Amino acid sequence: MPKTIAIIGRPNVGKSTLFNRLVGRRAALVHDEPGVTRDWREGVGEIADLSFRLIDTAGLEDADDDSLGGRIRRQTEGALVQADVALFLLDGRAGVTPVDEHFADWLRRFDKSVLVVANKCEGNAGAAGLNEAYGLGLGDPIPISAEHGQGLALLYEALAPLLDSLAEAELSEDLDKGDGPIRLAVVGRPNVGKSTLVNALLGQERVLTGPEAGITRDSIAISWECEGQAVELVDTAGLRRRARVTEKLEKLAAEDSKRTIRFAQVVALVLDGSVMLEKQDLGIASQVVDEGRALVIVVTKWDLVGEKQDAMTRLRDRIERSLPQVRGVPVVTLSGLTGHNLDRFMPAVLGAFAVWNRRVPTGALNGWLEEVIAKHPPPLTSLKRRLRIRYATQTKTRPPTFALFVNRPSELPDSYRRYLEKGLRESFELQGTPLRLVLRKGENPYANKGKSGSKGKSAKRGRTAKAGRRRQPARGA
Repeated sequence: MPKTIAIIGRPNVGKSTLFNRLVGRRAALVHDEPGVTRDWREGVGEIADLSFRLIDTAGLEDADDDSLGGRIRRQTEGALVQADVALFLLDGRAGVTPVDEHFADWLRRFDKSVLVVANKCEGNAGAAGLNEAYGLGLGDPIPISAEHGQGLALLYEALAPLLDSLAEAELSEDLDKGDGPIRLAVVGRPNVGKSTLVNALLGQERVLTGPEAGITRDSIAISWECEGQAVELVDTAGLRRRARVTEKLEKLAAEDSKRTIRFAQVVALVLDGSVMLEKQDLGIASQVVDEGRALVIVVTKWDLVGEKQDAMTRLRDRIERSLPQVRGVPVVTLSGLTGHNLDRFMPAVLGAFAVWNRRVPTGALNGWLEEVIAKHPPPLTSLKRRLRIRYATQTKTRPPTFALFVNRPSELPDSYRRYLEKGLRESFELQGTPLRLVLRKGENPYANKGKSGSKGKSAKRGRTAKAGRRRQPARGA
C-alpha cells in the first residue's frame, strides 16, 4: 500500500500549489485569496521514483468551536489521522508566525513523522523565514518553491528514507503477526540452480534460467499455493563475496537480495552439489541466522554427485562445525532439472516454519531448567559466589526467544550459555532454528529487607550503647 502524506499549514502558504505540483496537474483551485480550499482533496503524488497518496488540506485556523474555522480544523485533523507523514508548510517570505508556532505544538500531539517545508523560497526571498523555521524544533526545514518547482530534489532526499523506513516497519509488523502467506526466499551464490528450483516448484518456466551466471537481477516475488498453503515465493539474485562485486547494478541486486532475506520468514539456501558448503555459503547462512529467519539447506544437482553418502557426511560435519547456532538444520538433496526428491522440499520448509513458531509452556520450561541446573550447576563467579538462574520464560517466537533471570548476568560464561541452548533444542525439539537467550538481572527479594534490617539492628545497637554509657556512674562516685 502506498504511504499517505498530508500537506498541513495555515491559510495561503501554498498548500494547493504544492499539491498540484506533486500530482502533476491543476487538481486544486489556487488563488491569492486565503481559504480557497475547505474540504481536503486526495491525489497520487510523485517525485521521481516515489509514489504516494497525497492529501491537500484546508488552511488551519485557531478555532475549536462549531464555526466554519472550527469545522475545517476538525476536517484537517481527520486527514492527519489517516496520514503517515505530514508536510508542515510555511511561507518562507513571511517567516514563522505565532499561528505557525501554535500548530507546530499541535502537530507534536500526533504520532506522525513531520517534515517542515518552507515554501516561496525562490532566490533568497525566503532566507530569513527559513532560518526562523529551525526554531520550531521539528527538524531541518526544506526550502522549496512550489510555484516554480524548485527544491523538489531536497524534498525527495528527505522523503525517500522516511517512506522506506515506514514501509520496512510495516513489513516487520506483518512478519511478527504472521498474517498472510509464508514468505519463502530462495537464496545462494550465482548459478547454483535457484531459478531452476523455483520453476520446478511452480511447474512452469516462470523465471529465466540458463548456464550464464547472474541472469536473475531483481528479487522476483511469485504467489503460489502448495497443498492448501499460500506461499510467497521469492527468487533472488546470486550473492557473491563483497570484494568480487564491482558493478553498480550487481551491488544493487545484492542489496535487494539481502533485503529479501530480512523480510522473509523461511530462507532456502541453495548449494551446488558439486562444491557444497563454501565460505560464501556460510556467510549467507550466517546472515540468515543473524536476521533470525528459519533456514532450510537445499543441495541441488544431486543427480550429478558421485559418492552421495560421503558427500552428505562431509556436508553434515561442515554444518556442525561452522553453523552450531542452527544445529540440526534440515537438509534436502534434490535436482531441480529432473525433479528428483522435489517432493521433500515443501515438507522441510513447513517443518522449519513450525519450529520457528514453536512456543514452550512456562511450567515445562522451568521444570527443564531445574533439571539442567541440578545436573550441571552454573560456575562460580569471579568473587567465588555461585551464579543463580532463578527463572525462565519464553518472550516471543519467530525465532524462539527466551529470557533467563540471573543474579549476575554479565558473569554467565558463553560455554554455559551454549549448554543451555543445546538442552533447549534437545528437550523441546527446536533443532535447526535460531534461538535467542536474553539474560536479565533477577531481583533479590531480600536485598532491601536485608539492608533495612541491618540498618535497624545497627541503629538499635547504637542506641543501646549510648544508653549504657549514660547509666554508668561517674568515676570515683
